[in-house]
Amino acid sequence: MQNNSICSCGSRRHFLKGLLVSGGVILLPTLPAWGANSKTPKALVLTCIDYRFIHPLETFLTKQGLDRLYDLTALAGASLALASFPHLADRSAFWDQLDISYKLHHIQKVILFDHQDCGAYEILDPLLSENLDREEQVHTSYMLNAARAIHDRYPDLEVEGYFATLAGDIKSIAIAPL
Repeated sequence: MQNNSICSCGSRRHFLKGLLVSGGVILLPTLPAWGANSKTPKALVLTCIDYRFIHPLETFLTKQGLDRLYDLTALAGASLALASFPHLADRSAFWDQLDISYKLHHIQKVILFDHQDCGAYEILDPLLSENLDREEQVHTSYMLNAARAIHDRYPDLEVEGYFATLAGDIKSIAIAPL
């Protein structure tokens, strides 16, 4: 039987391990600086998973002075997730993420970022997006409930709420004082 291996290192695993160890030392200084920010996050942002609002959210947070200084949690429905909807595990996932962000990064606030035409909210009411004022009221109600729950567990954290429209407007939702 003929051996077609071009490496006489014994095994691919041994070869790759050696390559990673020797090459890693050389490559480390050339890694991109995207993670080199020495500042710690100031906030945990809870947003929806909807792709249409990723760029507006990033732009908004940068204008608020939070350029990459936040931890991000995305759950369908954003503030609706704290009501255990659309999935029971969403509420638990949020609390786990908030606890980690609070303990590791000593965040100062939580930012709730809901949006118009949210599919998770439309599960509750398929006609919700037909009336923007009513839709904003429903989101506001869930954000207030979420803010109260956050404040009950973390009284020292500030909570802000925002509602983004399809037109690109981002409206502040009055949450404080709780």
